[in-house]
Amino acid sequence: MNDWERQHRQAQRYKDAYPPGTRIVLNHMSDPYHPVPEGMRGTVRVVDDMGTIHMNWDNGRTLGLVPGEDSFRKLTEEELREEQRLAAEEYQEQQETIQEQTM
Repeated sequence: MNDWERQHRQAQRYKDAYPPGTRIVLNHMSDPYHPVPEGMRGTVRVVDDMGTIHMNWDNGRTLGLVPGEDSFRKLTEEELREEQRLAAEEYQEQQETIQEQTM
């Protein structure tokens, strides 16, 4: 297998493992100039043919992850449920605030 085939197969494995919408938490980013902060969560936008995982970070950044250089993991099912619960609570609070302001 030549280098192109190896890289293509690896990129496909990343595409399969991290489909769009996958939630990730960053452990460490190797970017020496402007890394995304450790512990930041984000959503996979797309994995390109080079294997870079393009992200929409919760802080608004869009810097991609490079597997093998950056350290990250998928959120667990429990973490995903907790995010959904918190989002629902926040939405409910916003609705209550809107109702109070219109009275």
